[in-house]
Amino acid sequence: MKLKTLTSAATLTLVLGAAQANAAGIYITEWMYKGNGDEFIELTNLSGSAVDFSGWSYDDDSRTPGTFDLSGFGLVADGESVILTEANAADFRTDWGLDGAVRVLGGVSNNIGRSDEINIYESFNGSTFPLADVLTYSDEDFPGSIRTDEVSGNPGTLAALGANDVSAWVSSAVGDSFNSYFSISGDLGNPGQFNPVPLPAAAWLFISGLAGLFGARLGRRA
Repeated sequence: MKLKTLTSAATLTLVLGAAQANAAGIYITEWMYKGNGDEFIELTNLSGSAVDFSGWSYDDDSRTPGTFDLSGFGLVADGESVILTEANAADFRTDWGLDGAVRVLGGVSNNIGRSDEINIYESFNGSTFPLADVLTYSDEDFPGSIRTDEVSGNPGTLAALGANDVSAWVSSAVGDSFNSYFSISGDLGNPGQFNPVPLPAAAWLFISGLAGLFGARLGRRA
C-alpha cells in the first residue's frame, strides 16, 4: 500500500485540529480594509470537505448576523478561497487578474474601516447563528499591529488562523510565501488563493510523528 501525500489543505486541517480549529473549518485568511481597487476579505475552506454557504453572512463590528448574505458562494470546495468585496465583482477580478473560477461577491455595503471587526456567521441552527470566525483589528488600538491600507494582511503562522489575534498577522510583500503581487490599481496582496504559511517546527514534528507511526503500522501489516 502506498502512503498518500498530504495535500496543503489536508496538512492545514491536521495542524489546525491541534490548534484553533473551529467547527465549520472556514477561516479568514486575508483582508484589506482600504485599497485603490476597494477593500476585500478572503475566506478559505480548510474543513476537509465542501461547505454549503447557504444562509451564511458577514458583518463588521455591529455584529449582526444576516447583514451581508454569503449564500451566493454556494458550495465551497475543500481548500477553496472565496472573496467578498465592496467593489463590483467583475471589476475586482479584472483588477487582480482573477479568472471566473474564483468566486467573488461584490457590493458589500457594510464596509470595514481602519479599526473594525470581521465576523463570519454560519446559517441559523434553530437557536442561534454560530460565529464561524472573527478577526478584531486596529493598528491604533493594538500598537504594533499591521495596517492593511493598500497592502493586505495574512496570517503569520497557521496558529493565527481562528485565534482572533491581529498581532499574529503580517503584511503582504512581494516574494512572500503567499505569492503576493500588485493589482492593476496598485494594491499589494494575494486574493483568491491561500498558500500555506510556513509551519512552526513543532507542527512539522507532529505531522512527521504521525506519518512515522502510520508507516510503522503499515510495515507491521506487510
